[in-house]
Parts: sequence; structure tokens; C-alpha cells
Amino acid sequence: MSADGAGAAGSTDVLVRLRSSLPQLQPAEQRVAQVVIGDPAAAARRSITGLAEDAETSVATVARFARKVGFAGYPQLRIALAGAAAREDALGSTGRQPPADLDESASLEDVVRTIVHHETRALQETVDHLDLGHLQRAVDALVGAARIDVFGVGASAGVASDLQHKLLRIGRIAFAWHDIHAASTAASLLDETAVAIGISHTGATVDTVEPLERARAAGATTIGLTNFAESPLARASDILLTTAARETTFRAGATASRTAQLAVVDMLFVAVARTDLPASTAALAKTYDAVTGRRTTPGKAERR
Repeated sequence: MSADGAGAAGSTDVLVRLRSSLPQLQPAEQRVAQVVIGDPAAAARRSITGLAEDAETSVATVARFARKVGFAGYPQLRIALAGAAAREDALGSTGRQPPADLDESASLEDVVRTIVHHETRALQETVDHLDLGHLQRAVDALVGAARIDVFGVGASAGVASDLQHKLLRIGRIAFAWHDIHAASTAASLLDETAVAIGISHTGATVDTVEPLERARAAGATTIGLTNFAESPLARASDILLTTAARETTFRAGATASRTAQLAVVDMLFVAVARTDLPASTAALAKTYDAVTGRRTTPGKAERR
């Protein structure tokens, strides 16, 4: 979005945009962003001087921050923040708003409400801001791929395995790699008939970025799934899919990020499967039958 149009744009995405911009900001600008994200309503009421004081920085830094995150100036940012704060209040109006983060003073109810709040918002904001054009390009690439390799480590490893398993169940040749040596080896052998997918919330995990870069150099089409559109993973991707999960200081690597990733994985799976529904249905039936016998029945359980 251009700076000229940012002020007129809907305010619903400003907090998502600010969170996704954090890694690209200078330290002083990050302090401004943290103040704004922490309490958008209060920030919207602040003058540029007041916000600069809250962030322990200069007025010039606040003005530069507003432009860097896509606004014509600080007045346009304040308007967007006011709208975002109103929306946040409306979404929490059905009950007590959960705390933004958790500490030792939080009650068990706070823990439950905060986790559910972040999970729900991660899904809704991901759907609201997902580029359907990019999603369609990813689907088309997967449908036409002779082979699909998925890279993900740490918290994203399970998401990578989930995507690989889903693709296998509808007859697609897919592999998931979590070890950097195996991932680099596999990536180096890909070609223009292959698709490589990198999954990383931060988009900065070297063990995911490097194999994706290697796959791209080998000729494969690369797809990135990350929360940060200006990350190294994004730059290594021919097609970019973004989530909008909120990770707090206490819950870095939290389930909300994986919930959003898994939702996008499901979108890809269903969209790919429906391009040839008879073949996908037949493959799902065969793979279901292949593992049905491995389940314990009530009769077997009683005899043990």
C-alpha cells in the first residue's frame, strides 16, 4: 500500500502491518511500534511529541516510523490507530478483554482467555489479509509439480510434516525435511519440475531459508509461508503466503503461529485436492484403508 493511500485505507490491518514490520525497523522505531501495538487507543490520543516521549525517542523518529509503515504522516497513522482500537474493543465486547500478555499475576482464567483470544485472532486476521491471488498461484504450482519438498524446523517442523502427509494422501509426491543436511541435499537435486516450500513464522530461520534459496537456485518454484513479508524467507520465495499471528514476549513460538500456518496448509490441501476431485477421493479412500487396520477396536481393547 502506498503512503498516499494508507490514510484512506481501512484501519483493520494497521496492527497486523505494524507487527509484520517489526524485524525491519531500527531499534528506536521498534520502541515506537511496541508502544503503539501495546495500546493503540492511547497512542491514537497522543500528539507526536507525546508518543516520542513514551517511546523514549525523537519526534523525527516517530515521523519516519509512520512513513516507513506505509502512512503519509503521523496524522494518518493516528486515524488508523483510532479505528483499530475501536475494532479491538468491539471484538472483545462479548466479555472481559484478556490481558495482552501473561505474567505471574495472571489467573488461570486469564491464561485460558488470552490463549483462545490469540488463537482466534490469528485465524481471523490471517484470512482477512491472505492474498488469494498468491494462494491460487501456489495451488497451481503444486498441481503442476512432479515433486514437492517442504522445509521447516522447530515449531514449524510439525506444520511441514502435516502438509507433506496431506499431499501424500491425495497421491502427490511430497517430502518434509527438518534436518539441515538432509534438506540441503534434497534441495540441491531439485529442478524446474519441482516445488519447494519453506515454512517459518519469523522468516529468518537459517535452516529453512538456506534450503529454499538452494532449491530456487536449482530451478524449483519456491513458496514461502511466514508472518513477515519482508523477511529473508519472503525474499527467497517466488510465491509468498503470509499469516498474521500475534506472538507475545511470554509466548514466542506460541501455538497461535502454528494454528495460522496449519490453516493455510489446509487451504492449500483442499484447493489442490479439488482440482481433480475423483482422483483425490480415490486416493483418500485407498490411504484410509491402508491404515484402518492399525486402529484398536473396542473388542481388541477389551481382550487386552
